[in-house]
Amino acid sequence: MRILLVGAGAAFSTKDVEDGYRVALQAALGEDLHFYDLGSRLSLAQRWLHMLWRARGKDPERRPSWPDAIYRGGIEALEMALRFRVDWVLAISGMFFHPDVLIMMRDAGKRTAVLFTESPYEDEQQARMASLVDMCWTTERTSVAALSKANPNVRYLRHAYDPARHRPDLPLDLSLPAHDVVFVGSGFAERIELLKSVDWTGIDLGLYGEWGLLGSRSKLRRHLRAGTISNETSVGLYRRACIGLNLHRASTAYGRKTERVVHAESLNPRAYELAACGLFQVTDARAEVPETFGDAVPTFAPGQLEELLRAYLQDSPARHYAARRARQAILPHTFAARAAQVLADLDSVERPSLHSLETPAYAGLKGA
Repeated sequence: MRILLVGAGAAFSTKDVEDGYRVALQAALGEDLHFYDLGSRLSLAQRWLHMLWRARGKDPERRPSWPDAIYRGGIEALEMALRFRVDWVLAISGMFFHPDVLIMMRDAGKRTAVLFTESPYEDEQQARMASLVDMCWTTERTSVAALSKANPNVRYLRHAYDPARHRPDLPLDLSLPAHDVVFVGSGFAERIELLKSVDWTGIDLGLYGEWGLLGSRSKLRRHLRAGTISNETSVGLYRRACIGLNLHRASTAYGRKTERVVHAESLNPRAYELAACGLFQVTDARAEVPETFGDAVPTFAPGQLEELLRAYLQDSPARHYAARRARQAILPHTFAARAAQVLADLDSVERPSLHSLETPAYAGLKGA
């Protein structure tokens, strides 16, 4: 099986998913895996389109937009798919992959698949893309039913960890701080509300990531240590901390007043990575927490977080024991295992008749 893997197009977060699958699929397929670096192409496409627009006289009505850049950054994936005669084009996330490119791949007879990473928060947008591809997966199990209305070939694919990076036996990076509690992630509104409700007196909390929604006088600002950091730095912080805090996202968008997800059940990537690094974690409740970890990862209800943190900070033997059990529970959940599932799923999909598929119209683009 020959596959063209299209990257996520992002510098962080979904980039880690892209990296994990790229390495795992490369190990499984060797020279039959080809990679399309969407992230680098997006920034180059945006600059090129603006240079072309200026050279043509800067017509305000033809000023290139972000969708133009997404199209220009992704269109060469079609050329690559044809050049290497791949059997499948597999896109990670799809957030920055223009739907017109998928439509043209369908016209050219190429089978396409997308791994959706933003469920359940962006299922409406993802469903539109699901209708354009032959196969897709979602990392939230409750989203399978909704996405199946757009495409019957929808499967649930859990998140994963990279055993080469997420491990407890790497050398400690002593240049990084050793926090009592560490959280690496975006400061969505519900996370800010929760953390503001805790009295952090006597607890060294380290916050990392995008926290632009914090008020200028918020007491949480004293705990901000850095902005967006690499996965390698995150691992170093995890290995130095006492407790890793895992907070699942609820907001459908990044803003102060956004809708909240009412129900979700699946673990986020942080839950896997914390456990694989050997760090004791506490988390808000999701159905997969006890299913995966038993009682090795404690969950908290509203109003219980501070009490839980202070109790475990005083009981290091309990923390270490729970962390060892959580790591054992997470061991099978590698990117290699997920890649094997992806290949098996792709192999099971029957090729549809192209004449039976209704081809949507292309979007209007200004910039090329």
